[in-house]
Amino acid sequence: MNKLAVVAFGGNALLRSGQKGTYQEQLHNVEDTCRSLRSLIERGYNLVIGHGNGPQVGNVMLQHEAGRQLGIEAMPMDFCVAETQGSIAYLIEMGMRNVLGSSRNVVTLVTQVGVDAADPMFQNPTKPVGPYYTKEQADQLAAETGAAYREDPKGNGWRKVVASPKPTRINNIDIVKQLAEAGNVVVTVGGGGIPVVEEGSKVRGVEAVIDKDLASALCAVQIGADEFYILTDVPKVYINFRKENEQALDTITVAQAKQYLAEGQFAEGSMAPKVRAGIMFVENGGKECVITEAGQLDNPTCGTRIVR
Repeated sequence: MNKLAVVAFGGNALLRSGQKGTYQEQLHNVEDTCRSLRSLIERGYNLVIGHGNGPQVGNVMLQHEAGRQLGIEAMPMDFCVAETQGSIAYLIEMGMRNVLGSSRNVVTLVTQVGVDAADPMFQNPTKPVGPYYTKEQADQLAAETGAAYREDPKGNGWRKVVASPKPTRINNIDIVKQLAEAGNVVVTVGGGGIPVVEEGSKVRGVEAVIDKDLASALCAVQIGADEFYILTDVPKVYINFRKENEQALDTITVAQAKQYLAEGQFAEGSMAPKVRAGIMFVENGGKECVITEAGQLDNPTCGTRIVR
């Protein structure tokens, strides 16, 4: 039976520094990443793919803002996540098809991910999303919509902020597992998933952003994946990053990873969430988490490995 791996695409798999985010740029970037994934398939892995959507969902919100100024109602955050799940997954499906031909089916599930309505993050939203506004515009929008806005630390203006709650469940996860174990490449939990809360027998979308690495880790745990790969823009995780005593990490235990986190070795909004996601996967039954860049995947010993 093939091994099962979950691979979380980083933002650079879709949009790289200095690029405008055109359709052709993103398709070219995705195909490059998909070529790297081919080595995992050739080594006998079934694959589930998660992905980020930060730049793309920001662009969608800009488009909605432009429409709002013309009298077209802007859509809420959960709707924007659903939009980008579909569009990015389309690029991934096309990239995998161009790389693999017809040897594997590639299927996408537009995925809702449950969060707890009582998650404390909802009381203190900190994740900036969408366009920048003046103070006056932000105050007006806050009064009209009830959303929270905060000033950008770099002085670019004011932005909407939303919660980043912990994912608690992934809808249709059994179907993800069945499809992957049957040999299909499955794209799911895009952008961390569409954030929803349960209200009795109903679900409701919420204004939130779920960390895509944590959602992918939860997916990996719930489908019983053997390995979890987090793709980023560096070949390994480093301590003392960009200092004279910088050190690349090959294999570290969960205990060592926690110690480095406590020491502040990994930046928030960058490597720290990835390391936490790796810890979560291994602590909940996973064999190992590999953090690396896509171009290294043809090397079976690539990246930084988090193990028990």
